[in-house]
Amino acid sequence: MAFTANDVVPLAQARATLSDLVEQVKAGAEKIITKNGESYVAIIDSQRLDYYHQLERERIHLLLIDEAGKGLDDIAAGKVKNAHSTLSALKRRRAAKVRA
Repeated sequence: MAFTANDVVPLAQARATLSDLVEQVKAGAEKIITKNGESYVAIIDSQRLDYYHQLERERIHLLLIDEAGKGLDDIAAGKVKNAHSTLSALKRRRAAKVRA
């Protein structure tokens, strides 16, 4: 979504016109509140925020599926290690570092 100059509101103005800003947001706008000339917070509709959170969860799930696929490819290619042996070796290395 592209923002216009009307979507960027200084904090002092937002305090004075919060009810109006909320109505604009409910009508579909998103507002960026600035503090000292820098973006500070955003006002968005709660349903849109839920949608954004859902998109983020779906992105995370896709990343996990991709990583699982890479792991399965590694298994198919024989790039595997015994978990017990690997953990034991890590513990030995850590213990050696502590003693040193």
